[in-house]
Amino acid sequence: MGFLNALMGNASEVDLAELTAELSPIMGDNEELQLAYKVVRDMFVFTNKRLILIDKQGMTGKKVSYHSIPYKAIVHFEVETAGTFDMDAELKLWISGQHQPLIKELKRGTDVVGIQKTIARFTLG
Repeated sequence: MGFLNALMGNASEVDLAELTAELSPIMGDNEELQLAYKVVRDMFVFTNKRLILIDKQGMTGKKVSYHSIPYKAIVHFEVETAGTFDMDAELKLWISGQHQPLIKELKRGTDVVGIQKTIARFTLG
């Protein structure tokens, strides 16, 4: 089922032990991984200090963008679930100093409630 979810673009939780080795070079002092979701090749990584949006690009995925957002910079957020005719859900993050929200598309079946709950946990304390 995990392979089918990946093909469909559904988010699934990532094993933090495996992810630790990959992200250790970019982790700050006293920063710990808390939770991570993978959507095909991209990831939403929650640490105790920030949200890291990882976007693997190109055919091989060797080019990687790491977008770090400290939780204190998230002014507000919105999660829009998929509807009957709209197959995709959306995550919108308004970041301090930005007029437009950062928008991430989430495929049907993604745990949008889990993602919203995790963002609320870290931004609201």
